[in-house]
Amino acid sequence: MLEDIPLLPGSPRRLSPQAGARGSQGPKHGQQYLKMPSPRAPGWQGSSSRDPGQPCGGDSPRSSSVINNYLDASEPVSLEARLSRMHFHDNQRKVDYVLAYHYRKRGAHLAQGSPGHSLAIISNGERGKEPHAGGPGDIELGPLDALEEERKEQREEFEHNLMEAGLELEKDLENKSQGSIFVRIHAPWQVLAREAEFLKIKVPIKKEMYEIKAGGSIAKKFSAVLQKLSSPLQPRVPEHSNNKMKNLSYPFSREKMYLYNIQEKDTFFDNATRSRIVHEILKRTVCSRANNMMGINSLIANNIYEAAYPLHDGEYDSPEDDMNDRKLLYQEWARYGVFYKFQPIDLIRKYFGEKIGLYFAWLGLYTSFLIPPSVIGVIVFLYGCATIEEDIPSREMCDQQNVFTMCPLCDKSCDYWNLNSACGTARASHLFDNTATVFFSIFMALWATMFLENWKRLQMRLGYFWDLTGIEEEEERAQEHSRPEYETKVREKMLKESNKSAVQKLDTNTTGCDNEDDEDKLTWKDRFPGYLMNFASILFMIALTFSIVFGVIVYRITTAAALSLNKATRSNVRVTVTATAVIINLVVILILDEIYGAVAKWLTKIEVPKTEQTFEERLILKAFLLKFVNAYSPIFYVAFFKGRFVGRPGSYVYVFDGYRMEECAPGGCLMELCIQLSIIMLGKQLIQNNIFEIGVPKLKKLFRKLKDETEAGETDSAHSKHPEQWDLDYSLEPYTGLTPEYMEMIIQFGFVTLFVASFPLAPLFALLNNVIEVRLDAKKFVTELRRPDAVRTKDIGIWFDILSGIGKFSVISNAFVIAITSDFIPRLVYQYSYSHNGTLHGFVNHTLSFFNVSQLKEGTQPENSQFDQEVQFCRFKDYREPPWAPNPYEFSKQYWLVLSARLAFVIIFQNLVMFLSVLVDWMIPDIPTDISDQIKKEKSLLVDFFLKEEHEKLKLMDEPALRSPGGGDRSRSRAASSAPSGQSQPGSVISSSSQHTNV
Repeated sequence: MLEDIPLLPGSPRRLSPQAGARGSQGPKHGQQYLKMPSPRAPGWQGSSSRDPGQPCGGDSPRSSSVINNYLDASEPVSLEARLSRMHFHDNQRKVDYVLAYHYRKRGAHLAQGSPGHSLAIISNGERGKEPHAGGPGDIELGPLDALEEERKEQREEFEHNLMEAGLELEKDLENKSQGSIFVRIHAPWQVLAREAEFLKIKVPIKKEMYEIKAGGSIAKKFSAVLQKLSSPLQPRVPEHSNNKMKNLSYPFSREKMYLYNIQEKDTFFDNATRSRIVHEILKRTVCSRANNMMGINSLIANNIYEAAYPLHDGEYDSPEDDMNDRKLLYQEWARYGVFYKFQPIDLIRKYFGEKIGLYFAWLGLYTSFLIPPSVIGVIVFLYGCATIEEDIPSREMCDQQNVFTMCPLCDKSCDYWNLNSACGTARASHLFDNTATVFFSIFMALWATMFLENWKRLQMRLGYFWDLTGIEEEEERAQEHSRPEYETKVREKMLKESNKSAVQKLDTNTTGCDNEDDEDKLTWKDRFPGYLMNFASILFMIALTFSIVFGVIVYRITTAAALSLNKATRSNVRVTVTATAVIINLVVILILDEIYGAVAKWLTKIEVPKTEQTFEERLILKAFLLKFVNAYSPIFYVAFFKGRFVGRPGSYVYVFDGYRMEECAPGGCLMELCIQLSIIMLGKQLIQNNIFEIGVPKLKKLFRKLKDETEAGETDSAHSKHPEQWDLDYSLEPYTGLTPEYMEMIIQFGFVTLFVASFPLAPLFALLNNVIEVRLDAKKFVTELRRPDAVRTKDIGIWFDILSGIGKFSVISNAFVIAITSDFIPRLVYQYSYSHNGTLHGFVNHTLSFFNVSQLKEGTQPENSQFDQEVQFCRFKDYREPPWAPNPYEFSKQYWLVLSARLAFVIIFQNLVMFLSVLVDWMIPDIPTDISDQIKKEKSLLVDFFLKEEHEKLKLMDEPALRSPGGGDRSRSRAASSAPSGQSQPGSVISSSSQHTNV
């Protein structure tokens, strides 16, 4: 005997073939509503009715199907009857979330052969009579069949619990031997209202948008002019609201329904909010059959489900006229043709949630802030080009009359050489090593501070307009959800430490409630092996990076020595070695970046963090540390170590037998640092953007398409031509988080700030890259990824601390680049201490020391020297006493004077810039004045609105009481007593006149 599915707690109605999904509509063509066998039928248990807030217990039905309604694929709904692919097949209930899993039917291994006994009934949501033991219908259960049957029962129980929480589900019939099934989830109004109150979701009240007045008439006029000038750059989206208008919002409450302008319950909560509510239910729902796993993430981790995602709002490139948020984002944001427009941040936040909205707001601010340093960097570069003929040291170096015979660059095969042969390198060095670069470095340090301060202000402004104030409770609640891996480790620990009776008690007490005590958690002793592995692995990875850098150094030394043996390649040794070494460094950095990302994820997993937020923060720190060392270690070597440990002629430092440490070019190492930085920065941006972010996703999509075509033998042709939205979204790439996007920009931020003294054009190349990057990320989110869950957050989290740390470290690095790598300090010392006329005439000769070639070690003299004249003394770049001095080749007085000047410059530069940064930080308040004032005024507006609504409510309640004789006093007293609670009857929505308010 069959009976209708029972009314579930929280469900608005009973589903049956006689009752439609909405109102009195009957079932559509091809649609059936699920019947459940009576509890009296063999093999079935009664449906328990518990509080939806409680997890399932051991008495939940094990073999009953739990879906409200399933669709018979043999009778498909006609395409004309499908009004929207965003709804159930009744065209009424909206699909708020989708669960996907792959099923495989039990293998048909019958004992005596019974072809008429089909097994399809086992997988289609119902179960027939159990075959008798030893009968002709007996089935051999293989290991895979048993595992699939267990997963099927776990899915049924989980879906039953979702229904007990009030959700409504729909899925197709499993009519093939194997395939993918989509469980569509709809949240009715009762569930949305309950969860919105529980999550304290702020919604607009009936008062219309009010205006935030500008500070004064001048500011108001300036804002109006600026808005008019920027109108061509504004995206044409309705959600791109004026930042001077604000909705008055209040946390949703079912007892104060009269405060909200609820015109249509189906559209009161937008799609992102609806999916967020369903996701919260999915995260806290328990499945007792799956070891009391908490939430959908645990089930996905154990392959019970394959994916869980909210639906996109239709297609982004459909030719129809119907406009949705996804298509609007694609047309006004996610195309390269609109690169000049501002981002519709409000619409991005509405569609993807606050976390992704904050990322694109940060990326947009960072990109716009790169414009001033790009312009100034170009000016600095042009200044170097304009003054190159006026640079006295490079002119002296290029002067053919100044003959400086330099010591050999290598042993035996290298000959003496004239300094004027390095004229081109000296002139090129002046482009990046001039007085303007010092002031540009100070400007960039202040720029980093101003960028962070402005981001804090923009973050506060967005938090106010997006009603993100006071979401700390929500973040704390998110911390309560443990990760599946953490729960598994705790369970394993309990099983190991418990005796047999405790294990049996754990197995029998599967009531679905998570009774984990405080002591049932991982202690530092449990985590110590993971911490030890992390420490050792990170040290190994850093040592590996340094070893590769050292290997490239050895390559440069050996290659330079080999090329010097050949007369044909001897003239281009330095250029060849530098270019090839930088390319090797770039390839190694790109490969290690991918390896270190995977290693950081693995190391974080073995730490077993408890929550997703802790996992993400630790993963970010490890990945940033490894990628920071990987990206910057070759640059740090060139900037601070190359040429510092060479020694001197007659006493060189050797790496291996016969291979001397490499020296800087005659013009200094700053030019080589510029080449190294530019190639690595541009190479990372171009290759990672074009190959990893564009090419790899396209290849994955192509492989997925080919795989779907090969497995499309059992699919319906009509369905393949007109797939449902959940099928289209399932074929997209899963969303894996914002960590790669942030990491790429943070590394770029380091390139822009840490060594900007050596490469003033770095901000310009970063700006050009980011203009493309914004649209590239936008296109990826809109067209290539499944829709992410809307996550509310008030800031960008740990990334701000990393940015702040890089900004402070950039001050130190630029100070040392100017003081040690460039010739800025030696020139100042010479000009003001040793120059006869206060100019740089004679500076080159001042920086070159003498060496008596007769003191060269045996076997290191040049073989077959082609020099025109006999050489008695050669020159090398250093501050040392001449051979005829009392202490030959010791550091001279000039060396110690220059060294002290360099250290003094580092201290003065660092303290000056830090002081200016603190001054900028103090002058720019974190919270804009208009926002801080408005937060206070908004509270008084809310109080006035509540008093007005309560007054209107009491007035309406008193009117019928005054008409009835003798009932006025009693009604008035009853209404007055109920006024503070703010409760109203369900469905009584009291309208009041709204007005435009100027604050």
